[in-house]
Amino acid sequence: MLKFAATFALGIGLSGAALAEVWDMPTPYGDSTFHTANIRQFAADVAQATGGEFEIEVHSAGSLFPHGEIKNAVRSRQVNIGEFFLSTLSNEDLAFGMDSQPFLATSYDEAARLWDAQKPVIEELLAEQGLMPLFTVAWPAQGLYTNGEIPNVDALAGLRFRAYNAALEEFATLAKAAPVQVEAPDIPQAFATGQVQAMITSPSTGANSTAWDFVTHYTAIDAWVPKNIVVVNKRAFDGLDPKFQAALLAAAETAQTRGWEMSKAETAEKIKVMADNGMVIVDPSPELVEGLQAIGAQMLENWKANASDKALSVLEAYQAQ
Repeated sequence: MLKFAATFALGIGLSGAALAEVWDMPTPYGDSTFHTANIRQFAADVAQATGGEFEIEVHSAGSLFPHGEIKNAVRSRQVNIGEFFLSTLSNEDLAFGMDSQPFLATSYDEAARLWDAQKPVIEELLAEQGLMPLFTVAWPAQGLYTNGEIPNVDALAGLRFRAYNAALEEFATLAKAAPVQVEAPDIPQAFATGQVQAMITSPSTGANSTAWDFVTHYTAIDAWVPKNIVVVNKRAFDGLDPKFQAALLAAAETAQTRGWEMSKAETAEKIKVMADNGMVIVDPSPELVEGLQAIGAQMLENWKANASDKALSVLEAYQAQ
């Protein structure tokens, strides 16, 4: 009888564990990236708030799905939640890529105001695909990585230039450089093999990819402040127990606030890491700034000519602020 009771109790325990809600969550970046650290804390917050009844298992560094497939994996319910770089969707609607327009929003305050303008339109566009945004987190402002100091835009001509979205491809082309698509985990190999010779990216990515191993200079051009976004499948969210929905939304709100603060701290910290490892940290020359801003202005005009009415409404709302 005691043996039966113990077996029955064990079965009940296993059955209870089996009923726990578990979501897999692919992310594109490695565990050393602050975005991933924030996502892991977000998952821990959800588990704690639900007493372990709802868990999110984080799969970092593109280990479950490559970066470019994460959004569609959530849309098709291969997974219920995922993180990706927002402007990678700019080929769907230019509203998605506004935070990667050079010199449109170059500080955290401007980036936050841009997201306020973007958010209603992004929510509407994602809703059409059965997706719901949970939160966004900004990267540090993007800087220029090169071998040797770049005195002006002409010095970029002919360089093989890493691109991670359509805006950077256009930027490189206008600078007469040659854009090459390279994901963050592949940066060191791309430089080592000569696939790329220069890049614009955040101090986070620069330090995490040990940029001092393949370039000598970081120029703080503060070109734009792009964002990652975390989305859920709307049907999956609607199917959650209301207490799980509440826990998810509360953890998301906390993660957005925490993530932006982590990003701000990350900027100074990672620039110091690069300097401590021998990289030369320089401010852009007036000639370089003038040339970069001219490219940014041309890109914005090109953007306006191709933008949807929804995207143009975002720009109008942002500029009205």
